[in-house]
Amino acid sequence: MTEQKNQHILLTSRPKGMPSMENFTFEDIEIPEPQNGQVLLKTLYLSVDPYMRGRMNDTKSYVPPFELNQPVSGGIVAEVVQSRSGEFEEGDLVIGNLPWALYTTAGEQEVRKLDPELAPITTNLGILGMPGLTAYFGLLDIGNPQEGETVVVSGAAGAVGSTVGQIAKIKGARVVGIAGSEEKVNYLKNELGFDAVVNYREAGNIRQALKEACPDGVDVYFDNVGGEISDAVISLLNKYARIPLCGQISLYNLEKQDVGPRIQGQLLINSALIKGFIVSNYASQFGEGAKQLGQWLQEGKLKYEENVVEGFENTIDAFLGLFKGENLGKQLVKVAEPSQS
Repeated sequence: MTEQKNQHILLTSRPKGMPSMENFTFEDIEIPEPQNGQVLLKTLYLSVDPYMRGRMNDTKSYVPPFELNQPVSGGIVAEVVQSRSGEFEEGDLVIGNLPWALYTTAGEQEVRKLDPELAPITTNLGILGMPGLTAYFGLLDIGNPQEGETVVVSGAAGAVGSTVGQIAKIKGARVVGIAGSEEKVNYLKNELGFDAVVNYREAGNIRQALKEACPDGVDVYFDNVGGEISDAVISLLNKYARIPLCGQISLYNLEKQDVGPRIQGQLLINSALIKGFIVSNYASQFGEGAKQLGQWLQEGKLKYEENVVEGFENTIDAFLGLFKGENLGKQLVKVAEPSQS
């Protein structure tokens, strides 16, 4: 191997409020030797995602918290540079939940081989990966949008939200997005075909702006953000409305419990459903979901954007940018080129 440098990123303190560089340490380490049944991997792309912020707290959640003084981990596309496994060869491209490191070893059951001919490899971290599957199952299983209904999605320009809106359009719904910049508003309306988009930073009275955008009320609300935005949407629910509860990004960095309107009355009088979910609930159906998403992608019914930051040293900047609304579409960090490129 010509490149002998290895580094990983440790979580060295738990953030209070918004994370900062001080919570992380870049550490130089040796390149590990794969054991029998393992592969040595070179990281090509890594994914940064809002849910990772929750794992930085030492609290019970749907996944265990990150351990202090251990590497942060997440979705990674990598190249096999050395194999001691009968399942993989040098040069294979794989995906797995792996440490943030330039090089790492993994067991053959921990990674899955990718076919770079089917779609760009980065799509496996975005529209054909965890964000796309989150949108697919949350919207279709819980939201169950019907033709002509109004679907509202918050965080609409992110990797999940933008896919939700497009699938809702495929199903014949009227789609209203909520986003935080004019660039995002224009993208959602002009590129993705959203029927209306509310810029929550410029709207002033968010409830009034949503009321104007949803004159027939709200049948499905795909909630990515929580907080005051969700309070406003929930006040406009129709009878039998459904709310897939996917994320609460507005709350992740709060240092004390958020207090807001009590929504149970709205749910009760409208016989509405709210259901929290995580994508792993649907693990047994991932193949079906990925196949359908891939088909829509090939047919031109789905589009996607990627915001790619170059350089492993910029991983933390890319992660922190998620909470400042900097990304349009999926946020990725490009670490290295594949050897065959």
